[in-house]
Amino acid sequence: MSAQNDSAVPVVVVGAGPSGLAVATLLGQYGVECLILDRWEGVYPLPRAVHLDDEVYRILNRLGVATQFAGLSRPARGLRLLTPGHRLIAEFQRSADGGAHGYPQANMFDQPELEQLMRNNLRIMPTVTLRGNVDVLGVTQDDAAARVEFTDRVTGARESVRTSYVLGCDGANSVVRGAIGAEMEDLGFEQRWLVIDIDTSAPLNQWEGVHQLCDSRRAGTYMRVGEVRYRWEFRLLPGETAADFATMDTLHPLIRPWTGDVPVDDLRVIRVADYTFRAQVANKWRDRRVLLLGDAAHLSPPFIGQGMGAGLRDAMNLAWKLAGVLAGDLPATALASYQTERKRHARRTITLAKLVGLTMTAGGRVGNALRRFLASGLHLVTGLPAWSGTAILPCSGTRLSALARTSAVGRPCPNAPTSRTPDADRFDDIAGNGFALVALTITPEERKRILHKGAAPAVPGPGSELHQWLVRHRVAAAVVRPDRTVMFTSDSVSGSLTRLPSFHAATANAGRTER
Repeated sequence: MSAQNDSAVPVVVVGAGPSGLAVATLLGQYGVECLILDRWEGVYPLPRAVHLDDEVYRILNRLGVATQFAGLSRPARGLRLLTPGHRLIAEFQRSADGGAHGYPQANMFDQPELEQLMRNNLRIMPTVTLRGNVDVLGVTQDDAAARVEFTDRVTGARESVRTSYVLGCDGANSVVRGAIGAEMEDLGFEQRWLVIDIDTSAPLNQWEGVHQLCDSRRAGTYMRVGEVRYRWEFRLLPGETAADFATMDTLHPLIRPWTGDVPVDDLRVIRVADYTFRAQVANKWRDRRVLLLGDAAHLSPPFIGQGMGAGLRDAMNLAWKLAGVLAGDLPATALASYQTERKRHARRTITLAKLVGLTMTAGGRVGNALRRFLASGLHLVTGLPAWSGTAILPCSGTRLSALARTSAVGRPCPNAPTSRTPDADRFDDIAGNGFALVALTITPEERKRILHKGAAPAVPGPGSELHQWLVRHRVAAAVVRPDRTVMFTSDSVSGSLTRLPSFHAATANAGRTER
């Protein structure tokens, strides 16, 4: 399939970064035909994002690349806050063992390697086509369809493609966002930072986690990204640019507290660049047939490592809804919940990243107070990115009560073992790509009705982690959405069946789940 003048495809994804690749892969698993348009022929070669958590790792599993990602990533031990003299303020540990989501809680990686992995994975998706070397010029729409205009950068030919939906995954300078008249809301954070990536095989003998240097004059971050890759980030002073640190003579004094006596010749500079860290959220994520994902919809300072992960969460939230609408399983109104759910969570996560950034950079009594607060309360931070912040339940339109916000509803169903036997299946292994109904008991007739609606029945064994989760929340059954979020709970399977949506899109081309 190729996009020619007046050609048509159900979904056009603009942008082949992590968000675009993820949503196209998920749609491909549902058998939805997609065309991805990207400016570049291949992966952008320089590293950017370097961290993802266990919930995003779980999304990679859903995409079918978790096993390969394990071979190119490195679990991290957590986060340390340090004084300007590198004395420890606080330490927040992360487990390398599988927690609620079944994967290490903090993972370091090289973004170009991950993107290449995701691109390679698209080759098994017969309904997804990736076309590079194109410049998207604009998007128009009417009640019946949308149209994407673009130019082939090799031939110069101007082309267009007609589509049912356009997904704008084209980054901070999004053309798609401009086409729907959306603007970025400033959340009140803008700082210029120097980013340094260095390769060395020399041992640095540092704690294997993220170091956050809290210094009102020159805040900084250090982390080991891979076997030989290390990253530093330092706040730039007024008037400074990356050009001021173009030589090792000017660069080395910044990183020497971590490199120690390692000879300069053993340090290979991969990249020195200055970035402006911003906190922004689009005021509108959708206009009829056009929706925004990833950096096109939100920008976060990097201090809690959730920027790229937020885009993958966007993809996970949206793909099943769009697939259901295209298949006729769900009403078009199901798409209205996308912005409601994801904007709230993205905004809260960005606010948290701002807090950590201010803790690192603020001076005086304000800075000291922030550091004391974070040192005593960062446990509150750890759980925030791990739940969806659902405000409206899709497909039902039911608003969550105050009680529901403290229950399992609106939060991920844990990817927990379903029995107490060694190497037991986890929830994701049996949930598939559609809805799942998890219950203490399910009769043969109830199982038949669940399967008839396209959902997966799951009865965890007594004493298993998933069984204990149901007991802890005092529910007999829980309906879990395709994005693993608990849609509602019930005191009976029969009560759940009356509200369980019919969703047969998942059977179109069942995706893989890896262990």
